[in-house]
Amino acid sequence: MGSLTVLFVSAFWTTNSFTSQVVKVWSTDNFHALFTTPVFRQVILRSVGVALAVTVLCAVIAFPVAFYTARVARPKWRPLLVVAILTPLWASYLVKVYAWRLILSEGGLADWMLKPFGLSGPGFGLPATVLTLTYLWLPYMILPIHTALEQLPANLLDASADLGAKAGRTLRSVVLPMVLPSVAAGSVFTFSLSLGDYITVQIVGGKTQLVGNLVYSNIELNLPMAAALGTVPVLVIVLYLLAIRRTGALTSL
Repeated sequence: MGSLTVLFVSAFWTTNSFTSQVVKVWSTDNFHALFTTPVFRQVILRSVGVALAVTVLCAVIAFPVAFYTARVARPKWRPLLVVAILTPLWASYLVKVYAWRLILSEGGLADWMLKPFGLSGPGFGLPATVLTLTYLWLPYMILPIHTALEQLPANLLDASADLGAKAGRTLRSVVLPMVLPSVAAGSVFTFSLSLGDYITVQIVGGKTQLVGNLVYSNIELNLPMAAALGTVPVLVIVLYLLAIRRTGALTSL
């Protein structure tokens, strides 16, 4: 909490336009600039949009993967599948991002695979950023869903089938409501990690700018503005946690 307190306090300071020295005088100019300058507003909205897109993609991909590992795969194979899901987390973050840079670069693996269909890879930019972040944080969504599905009582599924519910109805009425807190718990990681990321954007984002990049670029010349920008992800994540707390996600963390 000490570092967050310093962050918030620094956001109310200003910078001398001539010397670039921090002036410890209370002012709301930085926050006023954040919400009145079109560039800042666009970057903040783009950052939240990227975090939401990554979270949705992770949830869509993670559910079938977790369902297979927890309910379909043979019991003797399940530990190996969980290890396979965890393995990417053991690799270096930078190694994985640069691997995606090679895949998405011009003439890279993506271009090579799509060329027979007359298509090309997404290259560097916003789609590449979303794709790479989805890959990076996907295990954080799979694992809580896997745990929830593994603990799902089989008698509930049997009871639903005995009452005449088809597989789709059982999925909507029984499985999804019980797994939803775990999905929300996983989303806390995918959303917060995506919202605060800036290295991935620098490597595969091309000219894309997110909040993290603006914080990095302002940290030396305009520390108070960087601090004000840094408070944005914190406030957004707090609001996000308040929004999902009724799902029981916080007890699933």
